Amino acid sequence: MSRTIRWGIIGCGVVTEVKSGPAYQQTDGFELAAVMRRNQHLAEDYAKRHNVEKFYSCADELINDPAIDAVYIATPPDSHKLYALRVAAAGKICCIEKPLAPTYQDCQEIVAAFEKAKLALFVSYYRRSLPRFNKIKSLLDSGEIGCVRHINWYLNKPANEVDLSQQYNWRTDKKIAVGGYFDDLASHGLDLFSYLLGEYETVKGVGINQQRLYSSYDSVSACWVHKSGITGAGSWNFGGFARQDRVTIYGSEGDISFSVFDEHPISVSSATQQKEFFIENPKNIQLHHVNNIKEQLVSGAVHPSNGRTATHTSWVMEQILANGS
Repeated sequence: MSRTIRWGIIGCGVVTEVKSGPAYQQTDGFELAAVMRRNQHLAEDYAKRHNVEKFYSCADELINDPAIDAVYIATPPDSHKLYALRVAAAGKICCIEKPLAPTYQDCQEIVAAFEKAKLALFVSYYRRSLPRFNKIKSLLDSGEIGCVRHINWYLNKPANEVDLSQQYNWRTDKKIAVGGYFDDLASHGLDLFSYLLGEYETVKGVGINQQRLYSSYDSVSACWVHKSGITGAGSWNFGGFARQDRVTIYGSEGDISFSVFDEHPISVSSATQQKEFFIENPKNIQLHHVNNIKEQLVSGAVHPSNGRTATHTSWVMEQILANGS
């Protein structure tokens, strides 16, 4: 595609302020041409602050605007399928915030619609495009720690003020996100592990609600096996004392430790050496992800996060929460 691709955003909330919205504006060949939010005043305010020409309070008006070539859906997950199917029907390119949809079946239906229409579909698992995680992939692929045997992730976060006040938060509403913060946060890491180590084959898990502050689960544990034979385990608790975010990949000749969310150095240890790599994330953290969207549309380079990879991640999440209590 040689012409400028004009994007519209449905749901210009917090995630689009710094993480994603500006990335579409900074990518050569892309233009952020319209935004939509149900509150007309907030949509207009976003458009003025970000120098966006058009704003809407109706998603269908943005989707069917003939001046819009592509749509980025940045609404809560329970509305992803509704808007995605409308975008596919309108014949437009689409990027959807993660997770792709609340259920594996919904994800399959979204992917089927875009494949039938022969349209590109991307999902905002942007860690697959970040240099710091691609450094880890290159270390693994080059055999830096020998044969990979196991991966372990422990994520612990204290309850925040909104949780303690028991104010409504869609992220912890079981009707929208059964796993609560697990759905919102753990999906990033589990998707990343599929990118680094290959698809999952067997996944088991359990989710419970320990604090009773909201309806979703606040504690989840899981174990799994990748198709390559690498084993894995994870534990995510959203009511613990201190924040911790540590992943360790164990190999036959060493290990690699890093954080999914915090910008700690990547640590590589073996019998003969210890190395650290610090790779800073961009201010607009989806910038590389959006640049890779452009590369696929312009040159055909395959984007690392698409509908099928995101659907596999949703299957993993669903398997983990299948035995919740």
